[in-house]
Amino acid sequence: MAKDRSRVPKKVYEAELYRLQSELVRLQEWVRAEGQRVVVVFEGRDAAGKGSTIKRVTEYLNPRVARIAALPAPSDRERTQWYFQRYVAQLPAAGEIVLFDRSWYNRAGVEYVMGFCTPDEYHRFLHQCPIFERMLVEDGILLRKYWFSVSDAVQEERFRSRLEDPMRRWKLSSMDLESITRWEDYSRAKDQMLVHTDIPEAPWWVVESDDKRRSRLNMIHHLVSTVPYEEVHREEIVIPERPATQGYVRPPRDTQRYVPDHVQELLDGSSD
Repeated sequence: MAKDRSRVPKKVYEAELYRLQSELVRLQEWVRAEGQRVVVVFEGRDAAGKGSTIKRVTEYLNPRVARIAALPAPSDRERTQWYFQRYVAQLPAAGEIVLFDRSWYNRAGVEYVMGFCTPDEYHRFLHQCPIFERMLVEDGILLRKYWFSVSDAVQEERFRSRLEDPMRRWKLSSMDLESITRWEDYSRAKDQMLVHTDIPEAPWWVVESDDKRRSRLNMIHHLVSTVPYEEVHREEIVIPERPATQGYVRPPRDTQRYVPDHVQELLDGSSD
């Protein structure tokens, strides 16, 4: 019997998302208390929902513990370094979580398809990447890799939605549009990437993301279910009583500059 792939109802989505986010907070506290290191790689086609999922993952997390690594194009100097070097600098120390919004896998995707790297550099990456990731795992880093898969029809629909929305138009670049005309090239590159880098120590997990609500819940649930975190006992926090006044007098309001009450202007205007 085929599974029902209908859109997740908003009420169900919001309730489960909040529950999973509370688990992420518990996971974060375990990482901090135990000095663990967690790396989560988010990869996938343009408009596949990586960014919006990362937002939900980090919504309630401490930015001093969980941070996002979204590196720009390499500088001229970085292009002369070992390819993985600038990503190594972003790896977590004890008690940290790093979420890579795109990662070293740029070389297996956009760089290869768009000709930004040489064939030798590409093949060297496919050879070195499993070695690199085995080194991370052997050193105790908890590595999770997610590929967000979106259909061509839904991707184009999301591109058109961005084009029509001035608040999100900045998300649409010429590189994004290339992903439409080079759909099969990117598909072949992804297949090759999985063949070479889907290793037992650091497997790929594919997230079907035509339905963003479903993909967010599935991805976060998988993450919290595969990290062996435990509840961390925290000392009880007691808010102290406010001490008696010692004669402090606040300066007159007219001695300070206040932000104009724009909201009151809106309220007054709405009553007309």
